Amino acid sequence: MKYMLIMRASDEAEQAFAEVDFEQVMDAMGRYNAELISAGVLVAAEGLDDAAKGVVVDYSSQPPVVTDGPYGETKELFGGFWILDVASQEEAVEWARRAPLAGPGMKAEIRRVTSIDEFPQDNEWIRKERAWREATGQL
Repeated sequence: MKYMLIMRASDEAEQAFAEVDFEQVMDAMGRYNAELISAGVLVAAEGLDDAAKGVVVDYSSQPPVVTDGPYGETKELFGGFWILDVASQEEAVEWARRAPLAGPGMKAEIRRVTSIDEFPQDNEWIRKERAWREATGQL
């Protein structure tokens, strides 16, 4: 089963994290990612750019309204993620407990990634997506 570990940080944690030496960050993340790779569970891992450089598309009205970041009223921002292929949610939790640079104001949200196999296979759009995944080597 695949699980996404979504790293979230409070504003205070983001500020504290910005003061950590970049080489120290890279070393800690590199060692953790190497452990995930060695264990054969890492599917993907990415960091996200500063929220101030992003935009929000709000669907509350027509047409949707686009606003620049940073996002208003946000207490925690997603900073990055890992996708792991593990046997259980408990195993995903154990990997999350070992994540580097965790501390006050940091959280990891763990969500199972659903599989295309869980959707009705006779659906036209599922068949098209399955064909695309097969053609691109993703199945």
